[in-house]
Amino acid sequence: MRPRRFVMPATSPPWPRGSRSTSGSRDGFAFTLGRLDGRVTLDEVVAHAAAISHATDLPLSVDLENGYGPEPESAARAITRVADAGAVGGSIEDYDPTRGIYELRHAVERIAAAAEAARGVGFPFTLTARAENHIRGHPDLDDTISRLQAFADAGADVLYAPGLGSAAEIRAVCGAVSKPVNVLARAGLSLPEIVAAGARRVSVGGSLTWVAIRAMVDAAEAIRDAGDVSALAARLPLDEWFPG
Repeated sequence: MRPRRFVMPATSPPWPRGSRSTSGSRDGFAFTLGRLDGRVTLDEVVAHAAAISHATDLPLSVDLENGYGPEPESAARAITRVADAGAVGGSIEDYDPTRGIYELRHAVERIAAAAEAARGVGFPFTLTARAENHIRGHPDLDDTISRLQAFADAGADVLYAPGLGSAAEIRAVCGAVSKPVNVLARAGLSLPEIVAAGARRVSVGGSLTWVAIRAMVDAAEAIRDAGDVSALAARLPLDEWFPG
């Protein structure tokens, strides 16, 4: 049987027709609060996860940053709380905004604690472990692979190294690890190319947020600068998106 690949739109409702799962966009959510990425609290993320879970039957995975604290207990607590809110998956990364990339042993301890928490929620919960090197100024592919291998051994279900820049890098990661790999889609690589390189799950991060915001800004600037209101003719099938 051919392995299935999932594309995870990181959006707020409505979701694209035919979606099989959804993932909370942390920078998109922060933007709705008038903040930058990394400025949202765990309490706010849990409330947002509960709202999304209530609005859809799609499986929900939540980006939990570093677990909102440096210690293994923080990562475990974040997993338990979003599971209680209705999520069936969550990610923990190895980057701290004040301390940088965690030392490997500490990063592994955090993933192990998160994995133990995920196994204890009472239903299947998919833990994604993130190696942040490539988006944090340290694009060392060998170190990234070593971290992902260690995270797999610590109990992660899915592995994720956001920022891989080529099909060759994706192929190298996928060929070196024992667990499914999530890949962050980016302009310049098509979905078929990402899948052919070995990705088992593909996410878009906050990009759909910025696509929508760019369209809104372009329309507003056209109104302001040229008196052009043609963009206001856009219509959406809201009755189909929100039946009943």
